[in-house]
Amino acid sequence: MLVLGLALAPQLRAQDQSKSQMPPAPQAAPAPPAAKPADVASPDAIVAAAYEVISGPAGQVRDWDRHRSLYLPGARLVPTGPKKEGGGFFARTLTPDEYVARATPIFEKEGFYEKEVSQRMERYGNIVQVFSTYESRHDPKEAPFARGINSFQLFFDGTRWWVVTVFWQAETAENPIPKEFLPAAH
Repeated sequence: MLVLGLALAPQLRAQDQSKSQMPPAPQAAPAPPAAKPADVASPDAIVAAAYEVISGPAGQVRDWDRHRSLYLPGARLVPTGPKKEGGGFFARTLTPDEYVARATPIFEKEGFYEKEVSQRMERYGNIVQVFSTYESRHDPKEAPFARGINSFQLFFDGTRWWVVTVFWQAETAENPIPKEFLPAAH
């Protein structure tokens, strides 16, 4: 990207840079609520908090401020999976607030418990990629109704960890979770 930026610099400087022709700057995302220090102390802690905050019985109001506190301003949640009609796959991007708006009516009617059952983590400097295999249940004592992988991209700003992206795909018969992403007992 840096090489591309340097190569294009002369052309970019030559273009008319009048403000009337520039698109408006994107509006900054609102600052999230303050996080609990324990929730953002490590990659494992922030992933655990992400699962904990969305889990609970039907009708239980989730702590959506805690949820928002985990996400870097501008962060995205991206569900993906097979399209219901016409074949192919979809990916939908959501802000943390859009996720809250979509999940709240569902959680009012149905219990939802999601937990990590296996994890693969890689780190370089201040960035971490976590492949977190999950199981979803309507009741913690029931068998899972879904499994899949949440791909968390995390950032450490020198003080705390942030979720930048959660990108997930549920398991299907055509796309089972590979053995290397399952707990050893499976």
